[in-house]
Amino acid sequence: MSTLHTINKSPYSHNTLTSCLAVCSENDGILLLEDGVFGAITSAPVADELQKLIQNGISVFALISDIKARGLEDKLAPNIKLVDYNIFVQLTINHRSVQSWY
Repeated sequence: MSTLHTINKSPYSHNTLTSCLAVCSENDGILLLEDGVFGAITSAPVADELQKLIQNGISVFALISDIKARGLEDKLAPNIKLVDYNIFVQLTINHRSVQSWY
């Protein structure tokens, strides 16, 4: 895997996820955390683009504790992989670099 992109801003109020999606390449990963997890729901402004990237081999993860804290468990888009902090750390190890989007 190449780059792990971390997004902590909601796509409803920031364009960080949109900007990230424009530069992701095959084998990259996207980790949604904090308010970034709003990008994982089916009604997110970037839901269609995110699903296209998933179909093209980009893995999208969401931090389960942030999903639960915001009550989004029943609103998630398909193919979003829920991870805990241990997997978060493993993802940073498995990728060549980590790019945080603010």
